[in-house]
Amino acid sequence: MAAIETLLFDFGGTLDADGVAWKERFHALYQAEGLNMTAEAFAPAFYAADDSLVGALPAAAGLAGTVHALAHGLEAELARRAGSAGARTDGDRGRRVASRFLADAAAIFARNRPVLEVLAKRCRLGVVSNFYGNLEAVCRSSGLAPLFKAMTDSRCVGVEKPDPAIFRAAFAELRAAPETALFVGDSLKRDCEGARRAGLRFVWIAPEDVQAASGASAPGPVLAAVTRLPDLLEVLK
Repeated sequence: MAAIETLLFDFGGTLDADGVAWKERFHALYQAEGLNMTAEAFAPAFYAADDSLVGALPAAAGLAGTVHALAHGLEAELARRAGSAGARTDGDRGRRVASRFLADAAAIFARNRPVLEVLAKRCRLGVVSNFYGNLEAVCRSSGLAPLFKAMTDSRCVGVEKPDPAIFRAAFAELRAAPETALFVGDSLKRDCEGARRAGLRFVWIAPEDVQAASGASAPGPVLAAVTRLPDLLEVLK
């Protein structure tokens, strides 16, 4: 295999958590607040709040503003879906959830940054994310932007993973080639499939139980599966 010269990362669930997507993390935090709702019932409310932010946030909105806006929209969706008997939003609960989400992410950023600094000395780094149009500002507010040569936001380029065009946009900015690139992400549907279509290698980050449950369902060849971003150093040594 050709030597790896470019490392691309998904953002949510990959750089800010150990392979757990925002939807699952928000659901767990709401459950801790006493929300009695299954993951299946929670998902449509989350996706509605999530979709409403695409293109609606200022380009300068950082991670805190993004997460609080998502929690605010989610509170409105949960209230609407509760019907007339419980249609009041709980702003305090939304703010608590957002604050806990941000605290958890900050701890992961602090742990992952030294790893990314090591990798940045070896390779060109970039981010490829299905995001809201403010990915660069979110990376800046997370303290990671100086490490990335490209931050490719689906809203800004007009295509989402798994469409290979979003990867081609990152390659063009980085002057990179898929043959010498590796993508790290938490989603088999978006990240692994996108890497397969774009012709680059893939490392999957996910909890052990999620990896075990997937069996052989990955849509393309997975170079390695890890549970924490620091494990990538072992994969690439």
